[in-house]
Amino acid sequence: MQYIDKIKQSSDYIKARLTQSPQIGIILGSGLGVLADELEEFIEIPYADIPHFPVSTVEGHDGKLVIGNLEGKCVMMMKGRFHYYEGYEMQQVAYPVRVMKYLGINDLLVTNAAGGINPEYEPGDLMVIKDHIKFFDESPLRGGNEEAFGLRFNDMSEAYKKMLREMVKEAAYGLGIVLQEGVYVYMPGPSYETPAEIKMLNIVGADAVGMSTVPEVITASHAKMNVIGVSCITNMAAGILDQPLHHQEVMDTAERVKEKFLGLVKAVIGRWEVN
Repeated sequence: MQYIDKIKQSSDYIKARLTQSPQIGIILGSGLGVLADELEEFIEIPYADIPHFPVSTVEGHDGKLVIGNLEGKCVMMMKGRFHYYEGYEMQQVAYPVRVMKYLGINDLLVTNAAGGINPEYEPGDLMVIKDHIKFFDESPLRGGNEEAFGLRFNDMSEAYKKMLREMVKEAAYGLGIVLQEGVYVYMPGPSYETPAEIKMLNIVGADAVGMSTVPEVITASHAKMNVIGVSCITNMAAGILDQPLHHQEVMDTAERVKEKFLGLVKAVIGRWEVN
């Protein structure tokens, strides 16, 4: 079966269960699934029920779509994402973004839990992503180009829309939230980076590091979607502090800052002028 036919089958399955058309897609990072509890008039669709959809395997990723109303907008929320380190191919990691686009969604909010590289950051900070770095070679666009979504060679000069970043900063200011703005670097994982790697990443201009987000953003940019990225700095990266890294710290910090995270995302969705 052709890739585009799989996307159509997944989309048709979801569309048959919708009572309204989603306007904004949201991808939730580790420990940030609590946002789904804020939706009104929602439905849930387990990933395992959707034809050709991958299934989440990581703690903090529940593995279901939640579609409902948030701040006057209909949103489609991924409560759990897919990672290359789980064994999926890059096209599978980015597959849900293509499904969202096929369903008519042109606006996407991506969130993640990230390690802080910038020494001025602290665990619990929120960072709006202004750009990213991808050292890892493989791209979700590798292989035959899907002309239905975008051009063979897509422009990445403004993958995270400046106008939308300003909207996020205004929303944070209105809530009294100190918001960082920085560069997110993608590393494939699942091992955390070494102190030497973090030192290198700092030198090349990275402010935070994580194991997700960039494949989805590349795919969304290819499809001309409007993207906002927000990182929750859940820990300082290797070598910044003299302590070992553990996924439980990620989960604990996400729990600690959930009210700040919820407030910012809800304010952003309320301000978002969808296409």
